[in-house]
Amino acid sequence: MKAAFLLLAACASLPASPAWKAPAQLKLGDLQTLELREEDPAKPALPRPTMEDRLGPLRVRAVEPLADGRGWRFRVQALEPGVAVVPPLDLGNGQRAPGLRLEVPRTIPFGGPWVGFGGGNEDLLPAIPFPWAWACLALAPLVPLGAWGFHRWRRASAGRRLHRAVRAFRRHWPPENRDRPALDAAHDLGRDLLSARFGEVARAWGPAEFQARNLGPWDQWVRSLDAARFGRTEPPFPPADALAAALDARGGRADAP
Repeated sequence: MKAAFLLLAACASLPASPAWKAPAQLKLGDLQTLELREEDPAKPALPRPTMEDRLGPLRVRAVEPLADGRGWRFRVQALEPGVAVVPPLDLGNGQRAPGLRLEVPRTIPFGGPWVGFGGGNEDLLPAIPFPWAWACLALAPLVPLGAWGFHRWRRASAGRRLHRAVRAFRRHWPPENRDRPALDAAHDLGRDLLSARFGEVARAWGPAEFQARNLGPWDQWVRSLDAARFGRTEPPFPPADALAAALDARGGRADAP
């Protein structure tokens, strides 16, 4: 009985063939090396194991033969904490490599995102902010051009306002009837046009101011509106073209003599 026990102990002490060479623990997410070696020099070298891209739960990133040709080196990556169990491998020549159990300690706080470790929807790197500062720096040469364009636009604003006022005035002059609302509307549009051409001071101009500035059609305009309010037809309403032409012939200064 004692001899049988010693025989069993001696057999158990013999190295397994083939055998794994692996670290005691695998670090989560790191690439590490496992070696499968044929320890008995009397036996032929191991053929390449029949496998896919995994050794159990371990992802296989590379497989290459050992330098002495007696086995294979596996570059693996553990993406799950716990115990990684590698099942026995069929070597294709009637041999089977033994199974392997490796500890993979948890290195990520419980409940934390497993960024870069196959964490599903949480496996997303933080968004890189758009480099607005560098983009604005690249647009710096366009700033003078934009300033020049803005200056031109502001200088032309008075012309655009005058153009809109002329169009509105032409649509309503002369008034279609001589009731008080129509006359007041035509008067307001005319004052808007004068204001756009000469400034706000022109809203208060009367016949004397128009005559002093050689604006004869506008002198007639204001007197014709006053006459129409009292039911008279003299002087008649001046044509819109004559009123617009008088503005075109004048300078832009409200205080011009």
